[in-house]
Amino acid sequence: MGIFENNYLKIAILTNIIFMLSLGFGRILSLFLDGTPIFVYIFGTFAELFLGFYGV
Repeated sequence: MGIFENNYLKIAILTNIIFMLSLGFGRILSLFLDGTPIFVYIFGTFAELFLGFYGV
């Protein structure tokens, strides 16, 4: 909806930022609590944090 209507663009970007940052910080918390995962999950963590901070 945010692509097609400008009224929804801000809320779509804000929702994406919150979603990606919460996934990234949740994985960081899991890293400290559960130990080091495989490389794919570490790469996913950095990708999620990058996308979240890119939106800011």
